[in-house]
Amino acid sequence: LVFWELDAEVEVIGDDPDGFNINANCGSLFPEKIQKGVVEKGCDVGIAFDGDGDRVIMSDEKGKLVDGDTILAIAAREMKKQGRLKNNRVVTTTMTNLGVTRFLEGHGIEVIHSRIGDRYVIQDMLTHDANLGGEQSGHLIFLDYNTTGDGIVAALQILSIMQATGTTLSELASEVKKFPQTQINTPVKEKPPLKTLKHLQQEIKNAELSLGQEGRVLVRYSGTENVCRTMVEGVQEKQVQELATAISRAVKQEIGD
Repeated sequence: LVFWELDAEVEVIGDDPDGFNINANCGSLFPEKIQKGVVEKGCDVGIAFDGDGDRVIMSDEKGKLVDGDTILAIAAREMKKQGRLKNNRVVTTTMTNLGVTRFLEGHGIEVIHSRIGDRYVIQDMLTHDANLGGEQSGHLIFLDYNTTGDGIVAALQILSIMQATGTTLSELASEVKKFPQTQINTPVKEKPPLKTLKHLQQEIKNAELSLGQEGRVLVRYSGTENVCRTMVEGVQEKQVQELATAISRAVKQEIGD
């Protein structure tokens, strides 16, 4: 309704709720339908919310995914240009792509990395006096407009930038050079301290040595599932995939379900 009121031509999918199908193969958790729809219908942009509307993932006009990391980077740079980025600072999480961090720092923007979870992002925004923060998953917090993640507000900020600059989303997103990143979720039967898993720690050490200063490794348990999450990013996609697979394999061997 908001976009219609702003005179946008809107094509809607995933709008037939039955009380049980929230987030079912649609929205920000399954953006492939939006990506495909944008191309098929010749749209300028695709916008995918989650069921309660606090997250947004976008698609450019070519059907390429634009995640929360990139949305945050685009918004931060423009807000800094306009003098609206408080203290020239943003809050992201430890999952934020290294390429995004370097993009922001390259534009004179300080990056604070919080724990994963929008509540931790908001806490750090308040602690560090920032008015913009967000997560790769699409939780974007614009404190000038709302006190929590709001997918509609985030989408409107990007649309406003596109309109004001006469730039397509693909052009805006292409300036954010992201590092190849691989994430693997491994089911586990228990959650002992990761530092006690000797084989896993050796694989993590091997990966960190291989990546050097041009990448990083993050291994953690999910807070809500019996899953160990592995994230590796670096310059070479093949190397990143191989290292992530080796770490995930070690998790499976030691505590896999």
